[in-house]
Amino acid sequence: VQLQASGGGLVQAGGSLRLSCTASGRTVSSGDVAWFRQAPGKERDFVAAIRRRERGSSTSYADSLKGRFSISRDNAKNTVYLQMNNLKPEDTAVYYCAAKYGPSAILSQLGNELTYGYWGQGTLVTVSS
Repeated sequence: VQLQASGGGLVQAGGSLRLSCTASGRTVSSGDVAWFRQAPGKERDFVAAIRRRERGSSTSYADSLKGRFSISRDNAKNTVYLQMNNLKPEDTAVYYCAAKYGPSAILSQLGNELTYGYWGQGTLVTVSS
């Protein structure tokens, strides 16, 4: 399984970006897919996750990002998206997508990076003030 993250770039505060995570080798709908981010000098943090179709495709978000970020999936394009609105300078980070296949992730573990066995290369988001 390979994951390709894209869509990062430079945006002014208050702007929006949509990140894409495209999978090859497996369908995104058959796995649990998440976005994490890592700011310079900081640990990697959970952003959002979407569960596999057989688990109802439910979503989960980091509490601090609810209302501004939205995760979705396009099965036809085998892609998971992260829509980011009202971006702030503190959103500046490398954003990674990750996927878990095999047994479904436990709901409480969706935000744990150790849950995921497959990772994309990351895409840089820079928000200027």
